[in-house]
Amino acid sequence: MTAKNYKRTIRVKATPNAAYTALTEGFEHWWTKPDKVLRNVGDTARFDFSEENGYWIFRATELRPDRIEMTCIEAHHLVEGYTGQIEEEWLGTTVIWKIEQDGHETCIHFEHDGLAPELHCFDICRAGWDLFFVDSLKAYLDTGHGTPFIRT
Repeated sequence: MTAKNYKRTIRVKATPNAAYTALTEGFEHWWTKPDKVLRNVGDTARFDFSEENGYWIFRATELRPDRIEMTCIEAHHLVEGYTGQIEEEWLGTTVIWKIEQDGHETCIHFEHDGLAPELHCFDICRAGWDLFFVDSLKAYLDTGHGTPFIRT
């Protein structure tokens, strides 16, 4: 892993178990609603946004109470003005969440291994993860209300 990957850490009021559930079965509360939940290693889920933004399919490669990994096995990222340049940049990348109890709070360390500054989508994706991971997931785990993408 390179130090240039997207990395962030949040501290939340929720328990580690609640964080794990949000990161395997509760995506619709803070990110977007997938077609399936992730319960077992090998499970896949498609994360759709809109016709204008595309979708990603991830395979769960590790599901432990303290660590979740998903690898992107299909990518179709659409952004106006970037035709063909960013569509498959997430393909083969891995998102990793590490969960740990810290006193009365839970720390969630996130890394998108492969999302590096040299990618065309880096600034767009960094802003997206900041919105959904840093802001929405934290709000969901602290208050019960996140700000996920909702397809209309």
